[in-house]
Amino acid sequence: MEYEVVMGLEVHVELATKTKIFCSCSTEFGGEANSHICPGCSGMPGALPVMNKQVVEYGIAAALVTNSHINQYCTFDKKSYFYPDLACSYQITQLYHPICVNGSVEIETSEGKKSIGLKQIHMEEDAGKLKHDPFTDNSLVDYNRSSMPLLEIVSKPDFRSAEEVVAYLEKLRSMLKFIGVSDCKMQEGSMRADINLSVRPMGSTKLGVRAEMKNMNSLKSITRAIEYETARHIDLIESGNAHKLKQETRRWDDTAGKTFAMRSKENAQDYRYFPNPDLPPIVISDEWIERVRQSLPELPEAKLQRYISELGLSEADSRLLTSSKVLCDLLDDAVANGISAKTAANWITGDVMNLARSDGKIADDIVISSHKLTQLILLVEKNVINRNTGKKVLAEVYANDIDPEQYVKDHGLAMVSDKGAIEEMVKQVLDSNPKVVDDYKSGKKQAMGYLFGQVMKQAKGKADTKLINEILQALLNT
Repeated sequence: MEYEVVMGLEVHVELATKTKIFCSCSTEFGGEANSHICPGCSGMPGALPVMNKQVVEYGIAAALVTNSHINQYCTFDKKSYFYPDLACSYQITQLYHPICVNGSVEIETSEGKKSIGLKQIHMEEDAGKLKHDPFTDNSLVDYNRSSMPLLEIVSKPDFRSAEEVVAYLEKLRSMLKFIGVSDCKMQEGSMRADINLSVRPMGSTKLGVRAEMKNMNSLKSITRAIEYETARHIDLIESGNAHKLKQETRRWDDTAGKTFAMRSKENAQDYRYFPNPDLPPIVISDEWIERVRQSLPELPEAKLQRYISELGLSEADSRLLTSSKVLCDLLDDAVANGISAKTAANWITGDVMNLARSDGKIADDIVISSHKLTQLILLVEKNVINRNTGKKVLAEVYANDIDPEQYVKDHGLAMVSDKGAIEEMVKQVLDSNPKVVDDYKSGKKQAMGYLFGQVMKQAKGKADTKLINEILQALLNT
């Protein structure tokens, strides 16, 4: 029998606000345990929540880019559950009137394009974090993360493969980063996904027993977990043990390559939702929505088409550039300062990305001044330094944030462009290497590379390469 996997995702995105959702504590990542807390986010009796307006604006922005309907009247609710890292024994979230519903995100996989439906997006607070100490056999609680602002993006059960899940998460991450809603750093937990998975016979319309894999924050781990959990469901069904499948929450162990049962899966009635009397309803006006809409930057898909049609870049370069807001910002700044798109793209997708890879970083983690990169490219374009010297200066800009113009001056790296001086160096090299000259004249064209290298050596790598080639060819062919 053939089987079909059916999945829905709950994606938690930590918002890029400076302060928490219901208090003024810092949202900065890291810090000593329990150093970013106050009576409100640590659950002290009598402390009341105050709504962070920026969270609402980020919710509106997320709704606009996911084609969602914005509920212009939305409210907050209390969701009760009893974990040590939840100070109040309830979470402030949205159930009855979330900020937006009925959205969609278009993805593209090897099977083609597909629209993933969204049930809703709602605002809520995060819980704290338990830290388990195996040496003392104790568990400690850090409330720094408590009341961090989240958007929970709840999809419909539209996924049928791990490839679709990964494509969806990458698309969400790209859109939300571009509009500045979140940094979506999965390794820091600012974007994580709960995977709800069930298996049914192909062609059936009845959903199977659902298992939820919690707090997944690695695309590679998500793929492995989906593959394992799908196989586990099918094995139990085919071995006649389908009754052993339970609606439960499971934990993925990346080292073991398996999921393990954590607890039975709660239903809405288990959480005892009720309206939060401490927070008034939020009324979102048409003007507010329009103001947020006007503030949105150009999105990745629009940039992709513009880079190809207006800037004349290849589709491959355009896709690489639009995969990261950092790369797009570098390109856009360079083009705005008069550098050709192709030249800027070559530097960014080639030299800058090579430095990042050698540093073990992905594009989104690159930290380099777009102004200084533009300065450097212009130094090469204006023949102040040659391309090889430019690469060395770029490495210094990347590693030490130096000023490229001052660095070139201080280290005497300006290019030798005097035709007479270069011609004199070429003649000296030809006189010193008669055999190589004879090899070239007898048809060994690779000898030109050796002679070019010797001239560059004499010039200490600072000569105009185009001029060297012209003079070499003129003298060798006389």
